Formats: sequence, C-alpha cells, structure tokens
Amino acid sequence: MGKQPVRLKAVVYALSPFQQKVMPGLWKDLPSKIHHKVSENWLSATLLLTPLVGTYAYVQNYQEKEKLAHSRLNISIWLSSFVYEPL
Repeated sequence: MGKQPVRLKAVVYALSPFQQKVMPGLWKDLPSKIHHKVSENWLSATLLLTPLVGTYAYVQNYQEKEKLAHSRLNISIWLSSFVYEPL
C-alpha cells in the first residue's frame, strides 16, 4: 500500500491594476493615531528623546566652540605676521 499523491489547488493572489489599495487604513486618520500613541507612551518617548536631544545639542555646542577657537587662533597668527619686529 503506497501513498497516493493528492492534487492541491494553488491560491494565487494578485493586485488588479485598477484597484491597488494595499494599505488604505494606514494613512486614514493619521494625526489622531499619532496623538493616541504619544499620549499613551509620553514617558517612554521623553526618556528616549531627552538623551538624544541633549547629546545633539552638546555636540553642536562643542563643534561651534572648536570652530571659534580655531578661527581666533588663525586670526591671531595672521595678525602677528603684521607686527613689525626690528632685527
């Protein structure tokens, strides 16, 4: 007694070129969904975003101070080249 093969019907899904609504509910009422998610998870969002924003602000401030320090150094070197020093 051997096994007899059973014919299976394949199901093929396709999108019609005239009706391609893949994710219509994704964009529906988006501001309300965002507000709901933020109001539910405001503590987690705050704890996530505060270190990120703080680090970004620190890095921007540090880079600006570096630029100013280098520009002041370059200007002082440039100005010192105009000072007359007799030999």
